[in-house]
Amino acid sequence: MSSDTAQGANDGTARGMSGDTVRGMSGDTVRGMSGDVAPGMSGDAAPGVIRVAVADDQAVVRMGLRALLEREPGMECVGEAGDGQAALALIRRTRPDVLLLDIRMPGLDGLATLRAIAGDPELRGTRIVVVTTFAVDEYVFTALQAGASGFLLKDSAPDELVNAVRVVAAGEALLSPAITRKVIGLFGRQGDARPVEGIETLTPRERELVAWVATGRSNEEIARELTISPDTVRTHVSRAMVKLRARDRAQLVVFAMRAGLALPG
Repeated sequence: MSSDTAQGANDGTARGMSGDTVRGMSGDTVRGMSGDVAPGMSGDAAPGVIRVAVADDQAVVRMGLRALLEREPGMECVGEAGDGQAALALIRRTRPDVLLLDIRMPGLDGLATLRAIAGDPELRGTRIVVVTTFAVDEYVFTALQAGASGFLLKDSAPDELVNAVRVVAAGEALLSPAITRKVIGLFGRQGDARPVEGIETLTPRERELVAWVATGRSNEEIARELTISPDTVRTHVSRAMVKLRARDRAQLVVFAMRAGLALPG
């Protein structure tokens, strides 16, 4: 497998990736929400191979992630970076499908790296999973706004991290309802409501379903609540994503909060 290594500053004490509990940022079991618009795989990898880059300031963490990814069928680690600037250079050179990104790194940190990737049309095809030691806090909403597609704690079990890569590479969002509720609470306190381009083009049904998406529920869960088929939910959500030019379901959640879309009552 190909590998490029771009190292940044100061490697520190290792933090283990293994654990006995499958957890997302909330401590809840995390499952990807049903995908609506799936991107194609980038780069020159064989069909079906997910190309992953790793950005973390600790060499042992990078090494552990690389080892985990490279023994997983259908995945390839295309390189590592030890800081944000090195991560951007790596993304531009290798165009991975998924970036596993630490929030706190020397120099250009994870949030600034997120913003740089989201602001570059050539790099937006890379989905980003924030892998951090920090619990749900203001980083989560800021990272969602900046372009993250999901979150994992560094002590998540290896199979959960592999699942996260597959979920995000398929264009889905790795957000539990508990995370979404906390994000909505943070958003409400910040009072950051603003116009969302294209929101006026949504039909009443599309607006309703976007509001349901913002609760963190999957298409199947929404379908059960509304007594309709998952395919009907998927169709309306996909149309809303196209109209709002939402990169993925995580960005759709942000747009819903910005536009003040909420379920009645």
